[in-house]
Amino acid sequence: MELLQFTSSPLLHGSSKFINSPEFYKSKLSNLKKPPTTTFRCCNHPNKTSHFANSKAFENVTKNLVIRASKSAELETAVIKKPQSQRFQVSKGYPTPFGATLRDGGVNFSIFSSNAVSATLCLITLSDLQENKVTEEIALDSFANKTGDVWHVFLKGDFKDMLYGYKFDGKFSPQEGHYFDPTKIVLDPYAKAVISRAQFGVLGPDENCWPQMACLVPTPEDEFDWEGDLPLKYPQRDLIIYEVHVRGFTRHESSKSEHPDEKNSIIGLQSKGISAGHLILCRTSHFVPLVKEIKHLPPPNPQNDSSTSILFFDLSLRKDLGINCLELMPCHEFNELEYFSYNSVLGDYKVNFWGYSTINYFSPMIRYSSAGIRNCGHDAINEFKLLVKEAHKRGIEVVMDVVFNHTVEGNDKGPILSFRGVDNSVYYMLAPKGEFYNYSGCGNTFNCNHPVVRQFIVDCLRYWVTEMHVDGFRFDLASIMTRGSSLWDSVNVYGIPIEGDLLTTGTPLRSPPLIDLISNDPILRGVKLIAEAWDTGGLYQVGIFPHWGIWSEWNGKYRDIVRQFIKGTDGFAGAFAECLCGSPNLYQGVPMISMGDEYGHTKGGNNNTYCHDNDVNLCTLLISGTLLTHECESLGLSDFPTADRLQWHGHAPGLPDWSDKSRFVAFTLIDSVKGEIYVAFNASHLPVIISLPKRPGYRWEPLVDTSKPEPFDFLSSDLPAKEIAIKQYAPFLDANLYPMLSYSSIILLLSPDENA
Repeated sequence: MELLQFTSSPLLHGSSKFINSPEFYKSKLSNLKKPPTTTFRCCNHPNKTSHFANSKAFENVTKNLVIRASKSAELETAVIKKPQSQRFQVSKGYPTPFGATLRDGGVNFSIFSSNAVSATLCLITLSDLQENKVTEEIALDSFANKTGDVWHVFLKGDFKDMLYGYKFDGKFSPQEGHYFDPTKIVLDPYAKAVISRAQFGVLGPDENCWPQMACLVPTPEDEFDWEGDLPLKYPQRDLIIYEVHVRGFTRHESSKSEHPDEKNSIIGLQSKGISAGHLILCRTSHFVPLVKEIKHLPPPNPQNDSSTSILFFDLSLRKDLGINCLELMPCHEFNELEYFSYNSVLGDYKVNFWGYSTINYFSPMIRYSSAGIRNCGHDAINEFKLLVKEAHKRGIEVVMDVVFNHTVEGNDKGPILSFRGVDNSVYYMLAPKGEFYNYSGCGNTFNCNHPVVRQFIVDCLRYWVTEMHVDGFRFDLASIMTRGSSLWDSVNVYGIPIEGDLLTTGTPLRSPPLIDLISNDPILRGVKLIAEAWDTGGLYQVGIFPHWGIWSEWNGKYRDIVRQFIKGTDGFAGAFAECLCGSPNLYQGVPMISMGDEYGHTKGGNNNTYCHDNDVNLCTLLISGTLLTHECESLGLSDFPTADRLQWHGHAPGLPDWSDKSRFVAFTLIDSVKGEIYVAFNASHLPVIISLPKRPGYRWEPLVDTSKPEPFDFLSSDLPAKEIAIKQYAPFLDANLYPMLSYSSIILLLSPDENA
């Protein structure tokens, strides 16, 4: 028990006996027209006070107090009744670190909530969770179990198959930004795994899309053998990035998975040990698609009981296509059934396929694990670690696509799952009357530059680097992270007032505290940091994102211009040429291949297939190929090409057409390896015969022609019929001509002319 002092209020003044009955307070409070304001002062924290200005909050506090009158009747002394449990030894705990943490032979639970008036720790066994039951509730005392704005408790006992969550009470006043509901069990933002449904796309009990979720409790057995794994630390300029969606890459039947439970999982990302020279992307649908080579690793465990596995890449993924970095589309916990509804057009069901709707930022997507909820999520965490470890063994870095711009809780009509029920007005960007700012286009905006929230984001990123060994992050709608937080105050953020600082909520900041914190963090500044430098509120920062010298950006201008030209839009020939050679405006970037680009996957013109769990989003072909940047030095320059090595052409050599109607761009590049290469793009709906630059003593030979059927679209050195294919071009090449079909591109190499 701990002693507490508080100053006397009219309600208690003159008391000279034990007052231990809640009915006493109820009777006194009922006689007051206005609830009294009572100030409590802790003996061990004499400068810390708590104010309660409503009868419900006051009653909750006084239930646990035994009050004694002092001789002067001016100072009362209280004894706190500590939380009790039938299963665990309970003590007050520690305010840091946040989350559930192993220490001193037990588990410390700590969570921030500045506006809640009471907190309850809910302990739930895995079996009770599936029956929507709470195993045990431990009410936290607002004095013994609270330090500042942090609630905490320490437990010792048997946590086998045990999960947890919280209940918070306080105001439910949306117009003031508060959504406290003591009937809701909410998730700890710092939880390391979130458990609910076991299988991807399978409804919960009673066809519930949102069954109760709960958080993983750490155990001493949570160990993983990294086998000395260390970060690869490739220079960013040397990366070839492959953007991949776990389920989309692993679910199709062409994945050749040994076990059906690997489909849609991390295990599905494992590699096959096949000969170099062939890229075989083995696809199931889970996490353990681990970069696995059969001759080095055993096959997956047939006892796996999940419906989704991680990703298989073979060694030649790097050797042939040159890929040395995977960019995983969202792998944080999300609910794929968020949009669940019947699609009468396609005859299937809409789901949240892409996953840009985060529930928890520390938890890997459990249903991307072949282990599913087995072992309360511990095995799923290890599956993700295995993916990273095996990728590193094969020289492949892993970058995560993270969504710190909004959460799944949406606007005021959204569910209360975690952040909203813990402290809504802190975690979300709100207008003065509680409305949600919507710079994300998804209903809410994460309050990134609030001191508590920005520290949360940094803690999360550090966890994925230090515990999960990822090599970097791509930040979705990163411009939101540069906007001023709710109730912006330069003194609160910087410690001093700033002259002329009249910034309002959401205003773009020249020196955003969050970006500053990440950029100067001793752990994070050494990993890849990639910004999607815009948001849906109109903030577009491509080329001007506050990068602190270490951030890079998605080149949206490049993407948009290339799309416009390739699909045949007038007026983009000059801009497309600028994209090809780079410029100070567009800059020269790191190549990134989207999943399916390697075989020309099409989505039929739909550029927002977020809700389609079908062939539109599934990688469907096995492919082999070679990355030309390894063979052609000129396609991987570290600086902008100059006229000394670059020459532009049109249908005739040296005569480029930059008019608005032009749909043809061609150029030659001096190459230290190949001598010279010729590249041309015909974005017209009409075919054309082009004249090639004359090079005495040499002749042009085809390497790539996208209009030809596979395998003759790429005449690699190991193609058996290569010589026969080249002879078919001879009548044109002998005349220094080449026929190009509509919507096609070619690459020609300069070779010595043996007949010259």
